[in-house]
Amino acid sequence: MAMPPAEPDRTLLILGGTTEAAQLAARLAAAYPGIAATVSLAGRTQDPRPLALPMRTGGFGGAAGLADYLAASGTRTVIDATHPFAAVMPFHADVACRATGTALLALTRRAWQAADGDRWIGVDTMAEAAAALGKVPRRVFLTIGRQELGAFATAPHHTYLARVIDPPDGPLPPNLTLLRHRGPFDTEAETELMRRAAIDIVVAKNAGGEATIGKVMAARRLGLPLVMVSRPARPAVPTVATVEEAMDWLGAHGCLPTRRGV
Repeated sequence: MAMPPAEPDRTLLILGGTTEAAQLAARLAAAYPGIAATVSLAGRTQDPRPLALPMRTGGFGGAAGLADYLAASGTRTVIDATHPFAAVMPFHADVACRATGTALLALTRRAWQAADGDRWIGVDTMAEAAAALGKVPRRVFLTIGRQELGAFATAPHHTYLARVIDPPDGPLPPNLTLLRHRGPFDTEAETELMRRAAIDIVVAKNAGGEATIGKVMAARRLGLPLVMVSRPARPAVPTVATVEEAMDWLGAHGCLPTRRGV
């Protein structure tokens, strides 16, 4: 099925869904009012926060569909500011940008690093994370979002507290309590939550950044083991770690308007 034509005046596309994408949109909108830019969201969050730039929601139809969108919209630059655990879209963006000659920059926050005394258990997949919890029943705090909770159904002897934004779908572990909150979460609040829930072990994705580091700091403070899931592989494209670096890259590569107030 042919993709509908995209907006012809949108020449910068931000693949969003992260705090950095929202911050970059705000910087661009403030510095260049009327800039021809769009933020694309995958649509996984039911009620996304409003952004400073126009938004589109939903997929593109794979790398070919994204390439069609870029060509139809006249997009000249793509900023991949998807979540560090987005395993597919970064590769689609790479393929589509190569096919259309579109400039591509990845904006990916730095990963967290274990400090002396941390009790990290490094794993590569959610299945490995579930196995790492062990055979002795434990009270587990799952801070991995809603989409991969089903992996812990294979370890039903544990008691789980999972924090999500939207309700999960599919199979779930039987002894599961859902806590519906949206971040950021500071260290004090995370420490109190883990104490109140008598948490024995924490499971987290190595998302990096400051918005959700509170759980890492709380586990450190309480001396709790933390099962840390490593990030998936990403394509080898130009990459920066901060919004400031992204703005500098856009300016250096001629991807911004030549004057403010466009």
